[in-house]
Amino acid sequence: MASGSWTLEIASSVEASRLFTAAVLDWHSLAPKIAPEIVVSGAVIEGEGSVGAVRQLNFSPALPFGYVKERLDFVDMDKFECKQTLVEGGHIGSKLETATTHFKFEPAAGGGCVLKVLTTYKLLPGAEDDQTETMKSQETVTGIIKAAEAYLLANPDAYL
Repeated sequence: MASGSWTLEIASSVEASRLFTAAVLDWHSLAPKIAPEIVVSGAVIEGEGSVGAVRQLNFSPALPFGYVKERLDFVDMDKFECKQTLVEGGHIGSKLETATTHFKFEPAAGGGCVLKVLTTYKLLPGAEDDQTETMKSQETVTGIIKAAEAYLLANPDAYL
């Protein structure tokens, strides 16, 4: 089985703490409000939102799959860092055996931040590593961050 990874850095003018909370920890609640054309609904379905919790995001027909379930494996609220694993939905079972994403929001000069993303995955036997899929995944993460950023800039009292 082949494995692979990709990285991404995204600069933002929003503080690390606010963007971390809105775009990662509370995305299941925020996404349906600000991106309903993509995310129809979302909820924590196991646990209480801390390590070990599982959340489900349900998508519109705009995506090639109907939902994903993600488990929160690690969170550091002081360092604005977390790791989550895709446990069901998406390409799990069709192309991927496993997929894990590590997010780290680093404060930047001037009050903004830089998000560093590392996604690692293991392909199912016979599946090929597809650079087009990697680019789509990177574009999706960038879109999530930029949508949350726009929301936070328009709502300066949100997620304080």
